[in-house]
Amino acid sequence: MQLETQNRDYTPEEYLELEEKAEYKSEYRDGEIVPMTGGTTNHNQIAGNFYANLKFSLKGQNYRVYIGDVRLWIPKYRQYTYPDVMVIQGQPVYTGTSTTTVMNPLLIAEVLSKSTQNYDQGNKFLYYRSIPEFKEYILIDQYQYHVMHYVKTADGKWIFDEIEGEFATLLFETVDFKIALTDLYEQVIFAESD
Repeated sequence: MQLETQNRDYTPEEYLELEEKAEYKSEYRDGEIVPMTGGTTNHNQIAGNFYANLKFSLKGQNYRVYIGDVRLWIPKYRQYTYPDVMVIQGQPVYTGTSTTTVMNPLLIAEVLSKSTQNYDQGNKFLYYRSIPEFKEYILIDQYQYHVMHYVKTADGKWIFDEIEGEFATLLFETVDFKIALTDLYEQVIFAESD
């Protein structure tokens, strides 16, 4: 079932009301409601591995780690989205009166798919960069051992690094955490072709 979203713009309030009643998640992009596609088992496995390792590593520290169901509001670009994994330092800043939508992630990770990789690397990254607290972005390829890592420097520039190969390790800058790609991709089966 798909929402009737053609030929009209929705307000953020209308989107939130529809989202509360919906049987599946959608994103809000400045007036447009975009249904989210279903994830693959590899996507789910990678996001789960990342979340579990990060959550365990940051236990007892002043961070909150969230996975896919927590919504993010980006006011500058009027975007509601569901990042695969988010880390918030300290307390979450909510929009509205509920605890369903946050505004202040320090770190965001997205697992790339063929249908979302251009958006995740392009406009979505642009939108994320408007969040003052946001300082680290992780893009994880689900088809091979490959991670793109962006870190914001003290003077506001973004540094890019690629981590490739089964035996590589991803080192984080904003939190005390590292993960071997063998752990990140544990139980992932790479298909010959998708």
